[in-house]
Amino acid sequence: MLVSRGDAERAPTASVLTIGNFDGIHLGHQALLRLLTTKAQSLGLPAVVLTFEPHPREYFAPAQAPARLASLREKLLLLDAAGVDATRIVRFNARLAAFTAEQFIEDVLVNSLRVRHLIIGDDFRFGAGRKGDFAMLQAAGEKYGFGVEAMPTHADAGERVSSSAVRAALAAGQLDRAASLLGRPYSIAGRVVHGDKIGRTLGFPTANIQLKHRRPPLAGIYTVNVEGLGDAPVHGVASVGVRPTITAHGRPTLEVHLFDWHADCYGAHLRVHFLAKQRDEEKYDSLDALTAQIARDADIARAWFADRAPETLR
Repeated sequence: MLVSRGDAERAPTASVLTIGNFDGIHLGHQALLRLLTTKAQSLGLPAVVLTFEPHPREYFAPAQAPARLASLREKLLLLDAAGVDATRIVRFNARLAAFTAEQFIEDVLVNSLRVRHLIIGDDFRFGAGRKGDFAMLQAAGEKYGFGVEAMPTHADAGERVSSSAVRAALAAGQLDRAASLLGRPYSIAGRVVHGDKIGRTLGFPTANIQLKHRRPPLAGIYTVNVEGLGDAPVHGVASVGVRPTITAHGRPTLEVHLFDWHADCYGAHLRVHFLAKQRDEEKYDSLDALTAQIARDADIARAWFADRAPETLR
C-alpha cells in the first residue's frame, strides 16, 4: 500500500475514495472498505483512503478526546490488509480546520486526490463548522463529475457498530463484545523495550510493550495471546495501567508475562491480543502481596487456556 502525506500533492491517477479516521477498523469500517475495493476494481482505479492525523477531536479538545483504539502504524497495517491501494494522511491543523466545505471539495478531493467515486459513512460531516454533508457532496459530484455513495449504518446484535461502541465495551471489560464489533479480539502492538526489571526480581519477568504517548482504551489484568515470537502465539497474562504499587508517575504501561518463554525478546515487535479480563488494577501494601496476586493471575490465565481447545485460540 502506498502511503503519502499532505493535502496539496496531486495524485498520479483518478481514485475511488473514502474519508474517515478509521480508528480500530471495526466491522463497519470493514464493510465500507469492501465497498471501496469492489468499486475500485470495477472502475480499474486505485482504492484510496483519506485519513487525518491527529484525529480532529484531538486537535479541538485534546483533554476530552477519546483514547485511540489503534496507533497510526496499526491503522495502516489494517488498511493494507483490507486491500486498500493507497492512504493519504492529511495533517489536521488550524489551516485545515479553517477550510470551508467547498474549499475542501475543490482543493483536496478534486484537485489533489482526483476523486472519480466517493464512498462515505452516512454520518460524515466536513469543513469549517461541519457544514459539509452528503447533499453538498452530491451537488459537487454533479459539478465536478464524480459519483457519491453513502454507506448505511452497520449494526451488530442491534447496536450500531462504531469506534465509540468498541471503546465502551473495552472500558466495561466486555472483551467478547469488543471482539464481536471488531471481528477479531482487540489487540495492541508495539516494540519490546527495557523496563525497570521489577517483574524479574519478583519472579515474573515481563515484556514491556512501548506505548509511547498512547493512552490505551482499557486497563486492568488480562489473559492474552502474543504474536511475534514464532510461528505460534505465546500465552500469557498482561497488565495495562499505571502500576500504583510500583510507581507514582501515572504513565500507562503494557507489561506481559509470557508463559514458558525464557528467551530475550528486546526489540521484537509484538501484538498482544486481549482475550479475557480478570480484574481491575489495584495497589498493594507490599511487593510480597503483589507477587502473590501475580501468581494468582497467572494461574487464572493458564486455567483459561486449559479449558479451551488449541484450535480456538489461533
